[in-house]
Amino acid sequence: MTKDKNSYINREVSWLQFNARVLQEAEDESVPLIERLRFLGIFSNNLDEFFKVRYATIKRIDEAGKTGRSELGGIKASELLEIITQIVIKQQSESLKVLAKIQEKLELENIHFIKEDQIDESQHSFIKNYFIQQVSPALVTIILNDLVKLPTLKDSAAYLAVKMIFPNKDKQYALIEIPKTIDRFVVLPKKENADYIIILDDLLRYCLNDIFNIFEYESVTAHMIKITRDGELDFESDLSKSFIEKISDSVKHRQIGEPVRFVYDKTIDEETLQFLMSKMGIDSNDSVIPGGRYHNRRDYMDFPSLGRTDLLYDKIKPLPVKGLSLETSIFQTIAKKDYLLYTPYQTFSYVVKFLREAALDPKVKTIKITIYRLAEISHVASSLINAAKNGKKVTVSIELQARFDEQANIDYAEQMESEGINLLFGVKGLKVHSKMCIIEREENKKLKRYGFISTGNFNESTAKLYTDFTLFTADQKILKDINIVFDFFQVNYRIFKYKHIITSPHYSKTKFFKLIDTEIENAKLGKPAYIKLKLNSISSYMMIDKLYEASRAGVKIQMIVRGICCLVPGIKDMSENIEVISIIDKFLEHTRLLIFCNNDDPKVFISSADWMTRNIENRVEVTCPIYDQDIKNELMDNFEICWNDNVKARILNSTQDNPYVKNNHPKMRAQFATYDYYLKKLQE
Repeated sequence: MTKDKNSYINREVSWLQFNARVLQEAEDESVPLIERLRFLGIFSNNLDEFFKVRYATIKRIDEAGKTGRSELGGIKASELLEIITQIVIKQQSESLKVLAKIQEKLELENIHFIKEDQIDESQHSFIKNYFIQQVSPALVTIILNDLVKLPTLKDSAAYLAVKMIFPNKDKQYALIEIPKTIDRFVVLPKKENADYIIILDDLLRYCLNDIFNIFEYESVTAHMIKITRDGELDFESDLSKSFIEKISDSVKHRQIGEPVRFVYDKTIDEETLQFLMSKMGIDSNDSVIPGGRYHNRRDYMDFPSLGRTDLLYDKIKPLPVKGLSLETSIFQTIAKKDYLLYTPYQTFSYVVKFLREAALDPKVKTIKITIYRLAEISHVASSLINAAKNGKKVTVSIELQARFDEQANIDYAEQMESEGINLLFGVKGLKVHSKMCIIEREENKKLKRYGFISTGNFNESTAKLYTDFTLFTADQKILKDINIVFDFFQVNYRIFKYKHIITSPHYSKTKFFKLIDTEIENAKLGKPAYIKLKLNSISSYMMIDKLYEASRAGVKIQMIVRGICCLVPGIKDMSENIEVISIIDKFLEHTRLLIFCNNDDPKVFISSADWMTRNIENRVEVTCPIYDQDIKNELMDNFEICWNDNVKARILNSTQDNPYVKNNHPKMRAQFATYDYYLKKLQE
């Protein structure tokens, strides 16, 4: 089938429609109010990262004089930049309306946002004292004039652009950087059982005279601006520097990358706007977006709870895994059978327990693990350090290029190295995105392997929010293959062979194609044939084309895709046998699950890989088969629960308008039903 621009949805446009689904959660009146504010923060944070990475990449293609048509799905780079800008302007406008509605609802709940002109006498002294004690020492204020070059403004920092007018009509401009070290939402003393909050920006507006009291101005105004910079890392070729040093320097240089987006308060006067844009070197080739009074709305992700549990989702208590105890040896238990952990429905403590037991067990000789993102305070890291202190040979493959977590991983790498842990920095040209751990334990004078393979990071913080599968196993066949992946890290000029797992970059395409070809062949023979996929994203044209081929052969394909979906479902003679839904809810859907009918003898896999070109060709990924029949059934049950969601599922279609799944079936909210499923399992 020849590629046609109508065969695919542009990756960037699809991503923006995913973020529109996040905005839908902020708009959904069935979502608790404070959670709606936090979804608004997620929407804004997502958009920041999109501009730093994807928009910046397209801008580079455009500036290099390339059309980028092949990479961008048939759209010229310059055209795509304009399409993105128009979509974002529309979404930003919609998000402001959503915020206004939420604030109206909060008023009814006795939670009041006040501006600088609404402060009364009882609040005045608190605010002045708070400013003097907390805010003023943290302020960075830049006085602007024609003689002084403007310092480089920080990426994604918010600034108040101040304009002072003097009696003789002279003007003085200044910038105040909104401090990130202070909570954006300042909670004022309660009054008559009501909560009052002032945003830090408005507190600064109230205290402008305290900041600029050396100037004898006649009037002063302040409007918010924000600049977003290219977030790609550019590496030096200096051979004298270590890889850690190069990454560290690149992270620092990111703060002075090329500007890709400039957002401003649309009520700012034209003279001030033009002065600032001129000073910052912003021109019409950059994405210039008019916005509201406040920027950096990602801070709403951390909006204070105010003790209002009635305006938050109920916290769930993570469940135990049936048959897998935290109070006895985890190795002895998984020696008998495999176990599946599904966070956040079940407790991440099993991962930490596995590593802590390995650190203490005198029979454990080696530990090998891949690290992509760690929690700020990581029990995983401390367990590995503990193991090294106890004389275990610990090998950690740590990915220093995990986007926006580079510095945290550098810090952990240096700490681990100082404790005697053997560090591997992946493979040149490939990110190590696989999630796996293997230990070797001496039993009966032989080494026996135990391990776990996951769809997500070994991160205690995200394990409370992201849905991920982790397989605990002592299956020597699978673990032998996992061990070979670690061999590849150290001898990466060789291409190793694997009997059970599917690995990128060498085998994923071939193996996935073979699994799909089996379904195509069975469909043509009139045998049962289906494919069920749960992914974060699908943007690889070769994988999409293969699914189109399967659809045309009559293979029924059900897909649950949280984010980017470049595949166009439901098109006659191309994808009429493909249905796609997306679930956005309380938790972030992060599992990758692949199910192939195989003539009613299903083959089931969990994976670290999405079906994107980077995951298939440019990363080290592991897709692990599930051999235990009980776990197979459990995973297939999980897929069906998600597929039958008719509360939070949206239909992905060619029009990209995110309609909710509506039917006459009993209400099924997958994330709540999944918790109930595991609760029931414990009671069986």
